[in-house]
Amino acid sequence: MSSPERDFVLDHLDDLHADLESWVAIPSISADPAHAPDVADSAAWLAEALRRTGFPTVEIWPTPGAPAVFAEWPSADRDAPVALVYGHHDVQPVDPPELWVHPPFEPTRVDGPDGPELHGRGASDDKGVLVVHLLGLRAHLAATGRDTPAVTLKVLVEGEEESGSPHFADLLRERRDRLDCDVVVVSDTGMAAPDVPSAVTAMRGLADAEITLRGPAVDLHSGSFGGAVPNPLHALAELLAKLHDDQGRVTLPGFYDKVRPLGDRERELMSRVPFDEQAWLAGPAASRATFGEAGFSTLERTGARPTAEVNGMWGGYTGPGHKTIIPAEAHAKLTFRLVSDQRPEDVGPQLQAWVAANVPAGIEAQVHTPPGGVAPCSSDLDTPAMDALLRAIGQAFDTEPADVLLTREGGSGPEADLVEVLGAPLLFLGTGLPTDRIHSPNERVLLSMLHRGAEAAAHLWRELGALRLR
Repeated sequence: MSSPERDFVLDHLDDLHADLESWVAIPSISADPAHAPDVADSAAWLAEALRRTGFPTVEIWPTPGAPAVFAEWPSADRDAPVALVYGHHDVQPVDPPELWVHPPFEPTRVDGPDGPELHGRGASDDKGVLVVHLLGLRAHLAATGRDTPAVTLKVLVEGEEESGSPHFADLLRERRDRLDCDVVVVSDTGMAAPDVPSAVTAMRGLADAEITLRGPAVDLHSGSFGGAVPNPLHALAELLAKLHDDQGRVTLPGFYDKVRPLGDRERELMSRVPFDEQAWLAGPAASRATFGEAGFSTLERTGARPTAEVNGMWGGYTGPGHKTIIPAEAHAKLTFRLVSDQRPEDVGPQLQAWVAANVPAGIEAQVHTPPGGVAPCSSDLDTPAMDALLRAIGQAFDTEPADVLLTREGGSGPEADLVEVLGAPLLFLGTGLPTDRIHSPNERVLLSMLHRGAEAAAHLWRELGALRLR
C-alpha cells in the first residue's frame, strides 16, 4: 500500500539515518558526571534539529541536573488539539565495554536477519524512537500541503530519564503554563515484534530500597564466635528468601491491597499478542526457565503484575582465598515494580514493617527508601485519541486498526508525572523491539521499524487534527 506520507518517508530515509547516526555518536550518559558536557551537546544537537525541521520556538531548559529541550509549533487551526511529544536524549552507560562488537558511540550499520540495523548506545532507547518525529512531521506537512501541523505540536525531551528523572516533575510544575496540552504522545516504548503492529497501553511504577543488617560491632573470628552469635549474612539470606511465598507472591503485608485486578477484557487483549515463550527464554530473556506469580502468564507477569526483585546483596569478605569471619554487616538493594493503583510511597512503610517482623534477635535492621519513586500509568482505551493512534499505526503497518495489538510495558518512566501535572491522557507511539538489547551491550535498532514509526507519526498528526479535543 502507498500513501503520500509513506512516499515522503521512503524518499527521505537518508535524512533519518544521518540524523540518528549523528545523534548516537554523542555519548550522553546522564549517570556519569564526566559526560555532563556530552549530555549538554546532545540537547544542543536536538535543538538545532528541531529548528531545521521548522519549529519556530525551540528552547533548552536548564535543570539542577541535565538540560531538557522544548519546542512548539502552533497550528494555524484555531481549535486544533495540542499534542505534546515526550522522550529523553540521555542514554545508559555502556559497561562492560569489552562486550560490544562495535564501539558504542560509533554507530554501525549491520545486516540482520530482519533487515538493516543500526548498532550503538541509544540507537533504540531513546534517540532512534524519537528521531522519527523529525521526518514524520515533515512527511505530515508534505502530504497534507500544510504550512503548520494539523495539531499544535509541542516537544519535551529530558536529559535524565536514565538516571531516574530526579528533576523532571519539578520542571513540569515550573513550566506548567508552557506545557498545556490535550494529549501526551510517549515515544519511549516499543512494539511486540517486527511483524506485529502494537501499542503500549500501560507502564509499571517503581519503588526502591536498601536494607542494612548489623550484627556484631566488628567482624569476628568465625572459629571463636561462629555458631554462638547471629551472622548478618545468614539473616539477610533468610530474610530475602521470605520476600516471596511458594506461589511467587510478594509477602509484604498490604502490598496487594491497591492492586487493580486484571479484567477479562484486558487479559483477552494481552492473550492476542503472539508470544513464543521458548524463543523468549533462548533470546531476550537468556534464561533457563520462567518464574513468577502463579496464575498469570509470562506476559501478564512482566507487564501487568507487581513484583519485588533483589538487585544486589553484599557483605563480609569477597576477595581471593578465605577470610574466616562473621561479618558485622550485610546489605541488599531491592526494587518493586508497581501496577495500577499502587503508589510508590506506600512501599517504604510496608517494607520497614515486614523487615522489623522478620529479623532475628541480635540483628539490627535499617531500611532506607528514597523519597519519590515512579507511579504506574495507563492509557484510556476508549477515547477518540486512542482510536486515532490505532488508525495511524494501522495505516503505517498496512493493517486494520482493530488488528493493532495492545501491550503493556514492564519498565517504568516519568509518564505518571506527565499525567499528574498536565492532566492529559497518554498515547504510546514507539517502534523499538524486545530484541533491541536496550541497556545492554550491542544495542541496536531495526531501521525498518523506524521507517514505519515516522510514517505512523505523520498519520497521527492528521488523525488527531481531525478531532475536537478542546
